[in-house]
Amino acid sequence: MNKIRTILCNIGRKLKSAAVSFHRSIPKWLYVFPGISALCLLLHLICCISAPFADFFSSTVCALFRFLLAKATGWIPFSLGELVIVLLPFALLFMIGFTIWMTRHYSARLYCRTVAGMLSVLFSLYSLFVLTLAPGYQASSLDQKMGLERQAVSVDDLYATAEILRDKVHAELDAVLFRNGTFSVMPYDMDEMNDRLNDAYEAVSEKYGFIQNFRSNIKYVMLSEPMSYTHITGVYSFYTGEANLNVNFPDYSLPYTAAHELAHQRGIAREEEANFVAFLACMESDDPYIRYSGYVNVLEYVMNALSKASSSKYYAFYATLDYRVVYEFSAQSNFFEQYRDSVAADVSSAVNNAYLQSQGQTAGTNSYGLVVDLAVAYYKANPVE
Repeated sequence: MNKIRTILCNIGRKLKSAAVSFHRSIPKWLYVFPGISALCLLLHLICCISAPFADFFSSTVCALFRFLLAKATGWIPFSLGELVIVLLPFALLFMIGFTIWMTRHYSARLYCRTVAGMLSVLFSLYSLFVLTLAPGYQASSLDQKMGLERQAVSVDDLYATAEILRDKVHAELDAVLFRNGTFSVMPYDMDEMNDRLNDAYEAVSEKYGFIQNFRSNIKYVMLSEPMSYTHITGVYSFYTGEANLNVNFPDYSLPYTAAHELAHQRGIAREEEANFVAFLACMESDDPYIRYSGYVNVLEYVMNALSKASSSKYYAFYATLDYRVVYEFSAQSNFFEQYRDSVAADVSSAVNNAYLQSQGQTAGTNSYGLVVDLAVAYYKANPVE
C-alpha cells in the first residue's frame, strides 16, 4: 500500500512539475483564448437553459459577429472557408510532423508554445461557433416566432399542401425557360442571382423582423464536382461567415439552396427552419425563377413525405403535375444517379447527422425534411396565399 502511495505521489509531483513548466513556457497573451472560450461556454450553457436569452443573444451579439465576418470575407473572390477545409489535412500533417521534429531539435519551451498555439486555434473555433450560430439552435422555434401551430401532419394535410404548391409552381411556369424535355434554365448568371436573393431577403426581413437584414456575397465552391459526391449542396462556414454554394447541381435548385445558406448566415440555425426561411425569401422575390425555385423545391419535400405516407395518393397527385415539372424531377433523378452511391456521402452524412444531433436536432439529417411540417402549418394559417 505504501509503495502504491509513493508511486501516486511521484506521478502527482511530475504532473505538477510539467504543468508549472508548461505554464511558464507559454506567453501570457495566449491565455486570452481559453479565457474567451470559458466565457463563451458559460454563455452557451445559459442559452441551453433559457430560450429567451438565446433569442436575445442570437439577435444582438451573434448578429453583430455574423455581419462583421460576412463583410470581412465578402470581398474575397473565392471561398475562404473552402480553402481552409482543403488545406486542413495538409496543415494537420505538417503540424504533427513539425511537432515531432521540434521535440528532437528544440527545447521543451518551444514545444509547449507550439502545442498552446494549436489549442488556441481550437478555442477560437469554439468561441466563433458560440458567437455566431450556436445560440440559434437553442432559440425559440420558427413556428413560435411566426405564430404557426405546428401539429402532426396527416395524409390529407400533405395532399392539400402539395396542391397549393403545385398551383404556385404552375403559375410561374410560363415565365421559366426549359431545355427540351429536361431541366429549367436560370436566365442570368450567379452574380445576378446573388443580387436578386439579397433583394428578396431585404423584402422578407421587413415582413419578419427576426430575419437579419444585410447584403452579402454567396461564395461558389470551386470544387463543386467533387463536393457533389458528398451530397452536400451548400454549407455555411461560421468561422469565416460565408454562405457557400455547390454550383454543380441543376439550376432550379441553386436559388433555393443559396437562400438556405443565406438563412444560416442570418442566424437561422436549425435545418428545417433554414429551409423554410429560404422558402419565404424566394416567395418574396420579384423574380419568377427564384419564386419557382422556392415553390418547386418545397413541393419536392412535400411529395417525398406524401409518397411515404400514401403511395396511391402520391401517384394520383403526380398525375396532376405539368409535364415540364415532371421533366424537371426526372432530369434531377437522372443527374443525381452518378453521385447516389458514394462512400464520401456516407461519411459526410454520418458527420452531419452527429453534429445536428449534438445541437439538439434529434432527427439528425432527416431534420431537413421537417420543412414539410412548417409548410403545412403555414398554409393552414394562410390558406389563400
